Amino acid sequence: MKKLNHSLLTVSALALAMNAPAMAQDDQTIPIAEDSDSDSRDIVVTGQFLYTDQVNSVKTPTPIIDVPQSLSITTAEQITQQGFDSIGDIVLYTPGVTQSQGEGHRDAVVFRGVRSTADFFVDGVRDDVQYYRSFYNLEQVEILRGPNALLFGRGGTGGILNRVTKKGVIGEQFTGFQASVDTFGAFSGQIDTNVELGDNAALRVNGYYESLNNHRDFFDGDRFGINPTLRLKVGEKTTLDLSYEYINNERFVDRGIPSSDGAPAAQLADITFADPENNFTTFESHVLRANVQHDFSDHLKGNLTASWGDYDKVYANLFPVGFDSTTNAVSLDGYIDTTQRQNFVLAGNLVGDFKTASIGHTILFGGEFIDTSNNNDRFNAFFDTSQDDVESFLAVRPLVLNNFTGVNAAGNPTTFAFSDLNDDTEADVTVYSFFIQDEIEVTDWLNLVIGGRFDSFDITVDNVETFINIGTRDILSRRDSDFSPRLGVILKPRENISFYGSFSESFLPRSGEQFADINPPDDALDPDTFQNLELGLKWDFKPGLSFTAAVFEIEQSSPQVADNDPGTLDIIDSEIQGFEAQIQGYVTDAWYISAGYSYLDGEQVDDFGVEGNRLRELPENTFNLWSTYQLTPKFGIGAGLTYQDESFADNGNSVTLPSFTRIDAAAFYDISENLRVQVNIENLTDTEYFPNAHTANNITVGAPLNARFTISGRF
Repeated sequence: MKKLNHSLLTVSALALAMNAPAMAQDDQTIPIAEDSDSDSRDIVVTGQFLYTDQVNSVKTPTPIIDVPQSLSITTAEQITQQGFDSIGDIVLYTPGVTQSQGEGHRDAVVFRGVRSTADFFVDGVRDDVQYYRSFYNLEQVEILRGPNALLFGRGGTGGILNRVTKKGVIGEQFTGFQASVDTFGAFSGQIDTNVELGDNAALRVNGYYESLNNHRDFFDGDRFGINPTLRLKVGEKTTLDLSYEYINNERFVDRGIPSSDGAPAAQLADITFADPENNFTTFESHVLRANVQHDFSDHLKGNLTASWGDYDKVYANLFPVGFDSTTNAVSLDGYIDTTQRQNFVLAGNLVGDFKTASIGHTILFGGEFIDTSNNNDRFNAFFDTSQDDVESFLAVRPLVLNNFTGVNAAGNPTTFAFSDLNDDTEADVTVYSFFIQDEIEVTDWLNLVIGGRFDSFDITVDNVETFINIGTRDILSRRDSDFSPRLGVILKPRENISFYGSFSESFLPRSGEQFADINPPDDALDPDTFQNLELGLKWDFKPGLSFTAAVFEIEQSSPQVADNDPGTLDIIDSEIQGFEAQIQGYVTDAWYISAGYSYLDGEQVDDFGVEGNRLRELPENTFNLWSTYQLTPKFGIGAGLTYQDESFADNGNSVTLPSFTRIDAAAFYDISENLRVQVNIENLTDTEYFPNAHTANNITVGAPLNARFTISGRF
């Protein structure tokens, strides 16, 4: 393992909330604006723990300054204030994390150089289906960085993203609303209403509708969601939350532009390479969740969660795979893909605190059971002119292609159909997990965290395509069992300062994140394993203002079949090193600031064990800054920027995404105590930029100067 050679410094995001049952008393309120009229602008801290009554990402009521790991929190207030409406928006303002394109139909995040489409969670429960997530029902978004296998199981290699949902509030009645429209023509509306049902129950309903539009030709769509939640106080020591969420999304799929001469083909930035009628995705889900929290005593608490989800998704697309600048011809490939998935998750844990002599312990013990059924098929496009799934078209606007018909680059009429079966699989996944962790308070200035998790991952894949083509069953199965340790050391020379060191491991089975492939030789290979070493500092300057920093190294070990002898394995290692720093909070009652910086360096290793190429979509330097200032009791302004170094769009390092700086701004005015108007301006300088990619020829075109106007209130 290489020596870590960067400065120590890292995270905390304003001790803003790791949602869990609190174990302390003595409330205090931290003001956020000098004469804040709205209750939503107060952070209520119960004792030393930021308190809410929801699920906690770290599962124990640990002060954030004592968590030996980098993390960032984005609250609902910040989401509204900065005009965020996607995971990608949050990622742009989070150090150590970048966004990938996700092929125009899903969230895809690069956590410290490790790309993921499945390390997403809702209230600590895995949410691994591929779609674009919304914020209408959230209290906050938590991004934990570094391997997280002890708490979250497989994956979580570079980090995880957890969305914390709103729950019923007993003893209150209110309705909140928000409506927005932007200069592209998109508009949305949200409602959040809480109804008191007696002394021990409350019903809360969140819902939203969004009509989509942006700067790209053909783009449109809409999103709808509703989430009723019932909270019941079952006696003094037991709380039950029940919820149902329905989501229905439909949108145009845009996979961007191709490259030319090692860079995005900027001369094509105004062209959308797609079929207006057959680039689309639909997503529908029904999710039931239940959570019960019980206090067995002052020193022992329990939490049990059950979640069942049914998901149905289709996405179809044509997309560029090459561009010839001499003939101005772009090659298009295409396919249609369907996914049906059902997930059942049962998870529970006990948290107890006790002392042995003068040493304090907080023990976390728990388990998880996951049962997943995943059916997936894909049909490639087939063009009658090329007799293949690829055809060339002139790069003109609009593209000469519409609803299965068009004119190819040679001027000949062409038609296509999604008719060529590529794959058809039915996968069943069963996971059993058990974990234990002890947070040990050795002295006032020394804490230890020791724990581990055991996972048994069992997958069976029925390759239906084989049966269709040759009439025989092709059923493969594999079981992986792994133990993931965690060790942390926290030194606290003062109550508001901590230095920490952390070691942890994670793994990812060979089936990948979406369970589609354990075909030979992958079915014989052990999982990829990851080790993480992190050293950091957390410093709470004062209540509501924190500075954090960390230096880290991730090592990946990936078994691969040897090219020269398929009967043997090569163990290929790669490394990612980096540094992160963030300051977040209120400098004064009227001045809020959030600033983050990250340095990332990583090399990939090819099948021959040759090092050298940089990991794709791994910018060396990123910087973000956001600040708001309350000029008067009713009027405030905000401004920010995000900078991203150049990076490579592909593993071969043949195409470079240029560096960019985007400047954003906001202004908000409180018409009354319960009514606010706001404007958010994105890309104030109208910069042309290409923020991310999926491949060397699927490069996203950033949005030009645009504005969103919002009115929100509560009564």
